[in-house]
Amino acid sequence: MLFGTTPFVFLDLSNEIYLDKERHNVDPIKVIEVKQDVLGQNDKRAEEVRRQLKADGTFLLNIMSSPGSGKTTTLLGTAKRLPPDVHMAVMEADIDSTVDAAAMAEAGIDTIQVHTGGMCHLDAAMTLQGLEEVGYKDYDLVVLENVGNLVCPAEFDTGASKNVAILSVPEGDDKPLKYPLMFEVANCVLINKIDAASLFDFDLAVAEKNIHMRNPDAKVFPISAKTGEGMDAWVRWLTTEMKTWKEDDHE
Repeated sequence: MLFGTTPFVFLDLSNEIYLDKERHNVDPIKVIEVKQDVLGQNDKRAEEVRRQLKADGTFLLNIMSSPGSGKTTTLLGTAKRLPPDVHMAVMEADIDSTVDAAAMAEAGIDTIQVHTGGMCHLDAAMTLQGLEEVGYKDYDLVVLENVGNLVCPAEFDTGASKNVAILSVPEGDDKPLKYPLMFEVANCVLINKIDAASLFDFDLAVAEKNIHMRNPDAKVFPISAKTGEGMDAWVRWLTTEMKTWKEDDHE
């Protein structure tokens, strides 16, 4: 159910298992093969989710980052700048708590809280459950605020139309070197808290160079979700991507 004027409930996926039954008793020696099989199954599921979203005209944006990078504040600022005809909902994914979802609801944004019960990411099947619970067909844009870390969320395709990574200035400009997959799968990277760059040993040019070393096609926007710097450019990119996606009949 959605947050709003009525009491809310959250979607608890902690007891869900997305492995084939014959894999449950797999020999531990086969752990690499199991992982490959799970990721392969997830990729197929993600493509099914993507096709369904395309057919229903709902753009799914997957936002990933470290804890404390400013995902929620960035989303709040994004919502304020979207065109009035864009109907948006948010899925907040966390191991526990409803802090971020409550912040969205307070701002009047339709929101659902997804609890993973210890899992460090959402996969395609879990994302689909959240989409169905939020009633995704009623929205032009659904944003998944994924669980905060730079490793697991990058490994699991959620079926999103686009992936966005947020790198905050206090984390350092070397993170694309240390966590390559996150920046390889990101269509766009937001460098947040740019207003605090003078307080940290952060070189914007180096950060952009490291990002493009991992992903030459990634669009990079230095922003401050707090002050609003760079936010208009980021939202223009997002709305353009949504328009292109809806007009493209070949996806």
